Amino acid sequence: MDHPVTTVDLIRHGEPVGGQKYRGQTDDPLSEKGWAQMRAAIGGERPWHHIVSSPLVRCHAFAAELARQQGLPLTVDARLMEVGFGEWEGRTPAELTAQDPHLLARFRRDPVNVRPAGAEPLEAFLARVAAAWDELVDAHTGKHVLVVCHAGVIRMVLTHVLGIPLARAYRIDVPIAGITRITVEGTGPEAIARLRFHAGAL
Repeated sequence: MDHPVTTVDLIRHGEPVGGQKYRGQTDDPLSEKGWAQMRAAIGGERPWHHIVSSPLVRCHAFAAELARQQGLPLTVDARLMEVGFGEWEGRTPAELTAQDPHLLARFRRDPVNVRPAGAEPLEAFLARVAAAWDELVDAHTGKHVLVVCHAGVIRMVLTHVLGIPLARAYRIDVPIAGITRITVEGTGPEAIARLRFHAGAL
């Protein structure tokens, strides 16, 4: 008997108003450029049965538009929100580097222990994203789902399904409006997840 194959496309939001910064859970909307980036990334493809989104407006606004256009059901899952960056929220990489030239390099080498004050622990972030992922796959077995989310969420999904050490999660580059496709063959503990492509477009 064939095992069901579940396909999940994860798309990072486009550029928000205000450009590149450690935005975390700050709820900035997409810029016009950001809307264009996301529309270009999916092109004319509409293969999905369901859309799932982070509640933050830079994800949810696009997900809601696409769901309306295609007549698809939309689920919002707060567990797919970006990691909370604490005192780094709203600050640009240039600002942080001016404060400490080696800070971001230390963070990328050891994101588990080098955390901004008030930031969400990386272990807690992974746990909530992994729980959302497992429930999503179970709920949509054999279907094709689009998840509109954040760079950090995509890193945590890849960490979870591929067994990447959490300390290396920020070595994964996730570009603006980049799409990652994962397929899951089978169900439950025997299911096999495969990374089909990363940082692509449809």
